[in-house]
Amino acid sequence: MHNEKQPLFHLARRDEMPKSKVWMIRAASFLAALLIGAALFGVLGKNPFEAYGTIITGSLAKPSAIRQTVKIAIPLLGTSLALAPCFGMRYWNIGAEGQITAGALAATYFALHFGKTWPHPVILIVMALAACLFGGLWAAIPAFFKARYNTNETLFTLMMNYIIIGVVKWLQGGPWEGKPGSQIIPMFPDNAMLPKVLGVHCGWIIILLLTVFMYFYLTKMKHGYEIAVIGDSVNTARYAGMNVGRIVIRTVFFSGAICGLVGYLVTCGANGTLYDSVAAGVGFTAITVAWLAQLNPFAMIAISMLLAVLSKGAGTLQTRMEVPASVSDILTGVILFSMLACEFFINYKIIFRGQHNDDGPRGFAPEDGKKPVKDAFASNGKEGGR
Repeated sequence: MHNEKQPLFHLARRDEMPKSKVWMIRAASFLAALLIGAALFGVLGKNPFEAYGTIITGSLAKPSAIRQTVKIAIPLLGTSLALAPCFGMRYWNIGAEGQITAGALAATYFALHFGKTWPHPVILIVMALAACLFGGLWAAIPAFFKARYNTNETLFTLMMNYIIIGVVKWLQGGPWEGKPGSQIIPMFPDNAMLPKVLGVHCGWIIILLLTVFMYFYLTKMKHGYEIAVIGDSVNTARYAGMNVGRIVIRTVFFSGAICGLVGYLVTCGANGTLYDSVAAGVGFTAITVAWLAQLNPFAMIAISMLLAVLSKGAGTLQTRMEVPASVSDILTGVILFSMLACEFFINYKIIFRGQHNDDGPRGFAPEDGKKPVKDAFASNGKEGGR
């Protein structure tokens, strides 16, 4: 073997760790993120314990604060659930932001034109169905091209975001503008707003029910099995007689429909109107939530609430301790980065030159064959294309 031909280090996939060790690593990474945040507060001349206490009390100490925190978590959890089926079959849907906006746009049309005349239950149901349909169709456009022409869904779905946001901007200053020159769409009539349960719009009940359904959908139902097979190997799915293109379009439509439902909940439950930034970055943050939860719907609840606590507590931190709003974004980024990094090192290990792996030195098999062990980013038998 020639050392000069070997890289300084390479990555290799770990064997499965005991769950106790996995959770210890996750806890350590979270603690490390908190320590980095404490150092940040120290640089700003603030007491870290007081800062963290302010974040907790500002988001959970009072019933009104809890309600605001739940409102923040609802769209984040709903969008994370929507992305899970797509990511499960290795379809990288980066268009949730636009699909939420599309659903909100469809719901707004009925709220503005029929909100005052149709009965309350009827208008709410029609708005929800319209939002799901339009969100699903908006998502199905790139899915069709992926299934038919194998286009890059990452770029396609990302570009679709800007198109629908541009449409909403046009409506704000054009056909749906309220007061001339305001570029603001009028508020919805009370008849088109969701009722409240425990001080929060009933969307939180819908999302929790959707969480339970998504768990069974992905783990117990035929569609979930098909998603898992396609995510593992497209060729295997075809060999088993699955119509991969149809499954992809169906699954992405379902994902977009849920995003559209999230748009409906945001407009009819929280905001009461439509504007171009209605999704508020939730479509991108939810990608991180889905991956951190490893596509487990119930784990998404905890992660969504954690981010909602940070988001709501940041406002209190800014007013009480005069900490810049950007600090909360930095703290959130540090926590997310630490959690993502820990998941990476749970699944992979770094093998340095001269270090022996289980299969031989430097990640190579014993000397007789000199067959290299598969790299961490190799396919592991999984086909990348469709």
